[in-house]
Amino acid sequence: MNVNFINPFLESLLNVISTMANMKLNPGKPKIKTDNLAKGDVSGLIGMVGPQTKGSLSITFEQGLILEIMQNMLGENPGEINDEITDLVGEITNMVTGGAKNILGEKGYDFEMATPVVVAGLGHRISHQADGMKIIMPFTSPHGSAYIEICFEK
Repeated sequence: MNVNFINPFLESLLNVISTMANMKLNPGKPKIKTDNLAKGDVSGLIGMVGPQTKGSLSITFEQGLILEIMQNMLGENPGEINDEITDLVGEITNMVTGGAKNILGEKGYDFEMATPVVVAGLGHRISHQADGMKIIMPFTSPHGSAYIEICFEK
């Protein structure tokens, strides 16, 4: 998998959370993921298709972190994952993918984005729409963790 294609998504997540929620996430070490089980409580999944590749991206948040992000961004904390939280995760997924799309566009990569799908619940599954290796990258904060998964066609 091409690191030049992955890094813009990681950079974009850090930028979105920093600017929109005034929070810092600490990146961990990327790993190959072999199952479909989500690591957190709520995930945004978005498909991407372009002339060079086809793939998908998911961003999963643990409940404590996404509640803190909502508090910082909107001044509200519902105390649990609800429709407002799932809407927020969809918007964050859009913003991260859009930011990465801009960075990649400057490097000559072009792709279209689908509408994000949001799935919530402990033990939910993420089904990537590409037949390729899945990379998972953890991000930590004092409020919980987030995970980006990226999967592109071989």
